[in-house]
Amino acid sequence: MRLPNRIVFAALTGLGAIGLGACASTAQTAPAPATRSIENGPAADYPIVLGDPFTIDGVTYTPVDTLNYDQVGYVTGDEPGAMGVTGAHRTLPLPSYVEVTALDTGRTILVRLERRGPMTNDRLLALSSAALTQLGVGEGAPIRMRRVNPPEEHRADLRAGREAPLRMDTPTGLLEVLKRRLPARGSAPLGDPRQTQVSGVVPTPGTIATLDPDEEAAVIPTTPDEQPAAPAPEVLRPQLPMAVNGGPARAPVMVPTDPDGRFAVQLGAFAIRGNADRLAREVQGYVETSGSLALVRVGPFATRGQAEQALAKLRERGYSDALIRLID
Repeated sequence: MRLPNRIVFAALTGLGAIGLGACASTAQTAPAPATRSIENGPAADYPIVLGDPFTIDGVTYTPVDTLNYDQVGYVTGDEPGAMGVTGAHRTLPLPSYVEVTALDTGRTILVRLERRGPMTNDRLLALSSAALTQLGVGEGAPIRMRRVNPPEEHRADLRAGREAPLRMDTPTGLLEVLKRRLPARGSAPLGDPRQTQVSGVVPTPGTIATLDPDEEAAVIPTTPDEQPAAPAPEVLRPQLPMAVNGGPARAPVMVPTDPDGRFAVQLGAFAIRGNADRLAREVQGYVETSGSLALVRVGPFATRGQAEQALAKLRERGYSDALIRLID
């Protein structure tokens, strides 16, 4: 008896699916990727996703929100079909933004992490085809990967599938120092023992349980012979609206503020309020809430000129992502 064509097609389709399933069950796959977003507002990067621990060739990786992640290692190509200037990492939150430097040339680009991977212990980061092209590297190239908090317009470029502007090239002298920190295989943290603990190299549950994800890690390299620096002289704290108590970690920005001013310098937007409070104390700023985000600002200032003075002082201290915002 001849079976209808649709029954034959359904039977063949089912057999094909069974065969594919049998093959896939033996492969080692990454956890489900974060959903790609092309929204242009700051809320498009939240909520961030950590996910459950997973194991690759006997090494367990536990995703942790490490603020000052900074490592050297080697790059590989990401999965086929990865769009935009994006990448895959095993432990940082999804999405996250990182600066990736090619240690052979110093060229540095901004990348949005959207997926888990690479699924090999020999590589630090997997980059999409577009990211590899912008960075100008191929399989196995030595890189530095540093987590950053870029300006919103650069985040929006990456979310929309465009390239963000190139970062400043790394000087040759620093490249030589970074190359000396490269391991023969895998990756190595730059002076922060906490990064070793959360990267999966020491994957014990007891170690992970002792870490506070809200605590910012220090990334300044130290040696056993170094002596702690003398404490900075106490400075008077200016009166700022909604300022965070706790005393300054650095000298305040000595530019006159005005409670009725319409200009402020914004240093970042945080999903975790404790991180925002910590930065606000450091710059003697204040925290405002915008939806689910905590915004760290300095000011307000009566004129844009005063805000530009404060911006210049903050950038001299290393807050290169600071921006002037008009207060509604």
